[in-house]
Amino acid sequence: RVADSLMLLLVLALSCNPSTAATASPSAPHIKPSYSFGRTFLGLDKCNACIGTSICKKFFKEEIRFDTWLSSRLKLPPSNLLSYSGNYTDDAKSWRLVDITRLTSKYQHDRADKRICTSLLKTKTCSLERALRRTHRFQKWLRAKRLTPDLVQGCSPQHTSSCPTVGLSSPMLRCPSQRLLDRIVRRYAEVPDAGSIYMDHLTDRDKLRLLYTLSVNSHPILLQIFPDVEGWPFPRYLGPCGWLVVSASTRPLRDFYGAAPEVAADLALQLLAVLRSMGTNDLNYFFYFTHVDAGTFGVFSNGHLFIRDASTLGIIDKEEGSQLIDGQQEYKDIFSCLTVDCQSAFVSCNSIREKHSLVMVCQELLPKLLKGKFLQPVQEKIDSFLQHCTDGLADDQGVNEAVAELAEILKPLRSCDSRFAYRYPDCKYSDKY
Repeated sequence: RVADSLMLLLVLALSCNPSTAATASPSAPHIKPSYSFGRTFLGLDKCNACIGTSICKKFFKEEIRFDTWLSSRLKLPPSNLLSYSGNYTDDAKSWRLVDITRLTSKYQHDRADKRICTSLLKTKTCSLERALRRTHRFQKWLRAKRLTPDLVQGCSPQHTSSCPTVGLSSPMLRCPSQRLLDRIVRRYAEVPDAGSIYMDHLTDRDKLRLLYTLSVNSHPILLQIFPDVEGWPFPRYLGPCGWLVVSASTRPLRDFYGAAPEVAADLALQLLAVLRSMGTNDLNYFFYFTHVDAGTFGVFSNGHLFIRDASTLGIIDKEEGSQLIDGQQEYKDIFSCLTVDCQSAFVSCNSIREKHSLVMVCQELLPKLLKGKFLQPVQEKIDSFLQHCTDGLADDQGVNEAVAELAEILKPLRSCDSRFAYRYPDCKYSDKY
């Protein structure tokens, strides 16, 4: 009992000793440099009139970093850029390159915000969400059980009194089918996967974000409903935060205009293969471009070519056909004009031909990739084909025949080595290479 008493006194004495307490306290934690994210930079100050928030945690946990992530002084890049190079991790040890993009420029966003407030509420500033929720189109979305063509398009001129709204500007929705719209709802990645064609699992907030995304830029929706893991020629979609969208990194095709002849031949063949798959695929969708430029296509580090920017892709359902009502593009609402000029003319669904995208690529991309790269008479054959293609091809020549003609010229010009990791070493053991 005496020993217990002495031990108690000793413990009390030690706990009251300042010097002992000081040595027992933990050392001050190391302060880790961190990004100072603002809601405005990400676009979160405008949600739920935004693309989504599913990947925001990655930004705030610094598991997505911009290209200065190795720097001790982490700084955000300028907010007025359209795209940024970034790094992504799942385990904080291994990092992979990603593209962080804005679907429109900050100027276009600001202009759209002003248009919403002035046209809907007659004020210079307003709550975008509150303003868009009051629109006739969104009220129809709230009541709808299923996403139908009239929700993304509109009505014929004779029915404007009962349905005054019309088409969204996205090329993907200019010629909609019910099958395509069901696919959008079933695969919309910003909500838990319900596997249903009905919108019961979408909250009011989810419906506004989906409608807003389709109105601004359909690129992330295309990446979700036609994923790369199923063989579609798009980069992997990782998610959005506000106005920013994160996807797998690719280098734009413009970076390869000065590439070696064998690299140029390989990329041109891949371009032809992508165009062929856009016209002929298992799901019977016909994809066509409304515009192409040097940033439309991109190349992964393994040499594989993909569609980098899907915002100008239109889709025609060869199985169900289009449910577009002629003349309805004359009638527009605020969602039709968020990021484009409301007076812009749209290509008629009936006027799209299979050669449409091939001719466009022949005019804009292949000459810059293939001109002056090869010895005669091969270069002469290539130049002759490109001129023929640029002129629109002969009426009696199908796209498949035209693609096959150029492919036969290019195939002997490509090489089989480690620079083309997407097909190496398979090409060493295959006759088709």
